[in-house]
This record gives sequence, C-alpha cells and structure tokens, in this order.
Amino acid sequence: MFNQPYRPVTYKIGNSNPGSWGTVSYQQQQMPQQQTPPQVPSGSPMTTTGTVVPTQIPTFEQSYIENILRLNLGKVGTFYMTYENNSEWNAKIFKGVLEAAGRDHIIISDPNTGVRTILLMVNLDYATFDQPLVYQYPGTVGNPPTRRA
Repeated sequence: MFNQPYRPVTYKIGNSNPGSWGTVSYQQQQMPQQQTPPQVPSGSPMTTTGTVVPTQIPTFEQSYIENILRLNLGKVGTFYMTYENNSEWNAKIFKGVLEAAGRDHIIISDPNTGVRTILLMVNLDYATFDQPLVYQYPGTVGNPPTRRA
C-alpha cells in the first residue's frame, strides 16, 4: 500500500459564465480531536454534575487465600485436596514447605527429597499449619493476639 501525501483536487462544476467553467476546490478537512475521559479509580464517588470526587485508594492487600499463603512462605503446611471424578483417588493430602502461591496454584516442596509439587487452587479444600500464621486482614494492622497456654 502506498502512503502518498494529500494533494487538494480542483473540480470544474457547472457554468458560472456562459461558455466557461467555474471551479470549486475541495480541501481535506481536519477531523475534530476526540477527547478521552480521565481515568477514574473504580468506586470513586461522583457529584450530580458528573465531577469525580478524588478519594484515597486503600494501600492494603485484600484477604484472598493466595495473599494469606504468600505471607507464610517457608512454613510447613498440610494441604487437603479433592479431585472430583477421579477413579483412583478422590481426595489427597500433600505436606510440604510452602514455596509460592499464585491466584490459581500453590508450590510446595518436600524437605527430605526436594521434590516440588504444583497444586491447583481449584482443588484446595483447606490447609493446616503447625505454627502461627502471619495474617493481615484488610483494615487491620499486624496479627491478632496469639493464644497463651
């Protein structure tokens, strides 16, 4: 495809004087620039005139399981998994050092063999840990007080 510069074209239209042609020049028109609305954080309040009221965005993480697990990397946990429609085993228990946690997966390792296992979050029923967990719920600072024996 050739990208040629624009050149205005002159067309002869009708008779302006008997026996002669008049000319009309068609120039390329400038398209008005579209203005994009400003970016607005989700949930920001608006006035009745449509003005957005700026608010402070919270800086804490939300309490999702992957965030809780990420706060406890390096701890030994027991992970109870269920696998539906599996003829060999319906439920399985995995124990290991928590190495990573994402939205859809957990990576654990066996401290004796070093074998790493990726577990899918969709199969996770629950997890247990033998030691206190680091846990920060949104809007609170630090951990809740631990039980005293």
